[in-house]
Amino acid sequence: MRIEPLGDKVVVKRTEADEVTAGGIVLPGAAREKPQEGKVLSVGNGQLLENGSRGELQVSEGDRVLFSSYAGSEIELDGNTLLIMNESDILAVLA
Repeated sequence: MRIEPLGDKVVVKRTEADEVTAGGIVLPGAAREKPQEGKVLSVGNGQLLENGSRGELQVSEGDRVLFSSYAGSEIELDGNTLLIMNESDILAVLA
């Protein structure tokens, strides 16, 4: 199933958390921090501006992005955990 966000919303799939620390310690699932990086799966059609036009989004499908820790709302779709967030919650696009 495909999800189409509205307005300036973006659907992001978070990257997998590291299972082993740099020092070689294996982390159980509860101890892993959720990554603040993900891949954009779909984008909305832009924010509605005062003049009635739509503002173009700065991110596009396939972009790798960084976002704040508490950005977006988590949803479950076809067994995957996805985030729906405002474009303004995205801090940077990774090149």
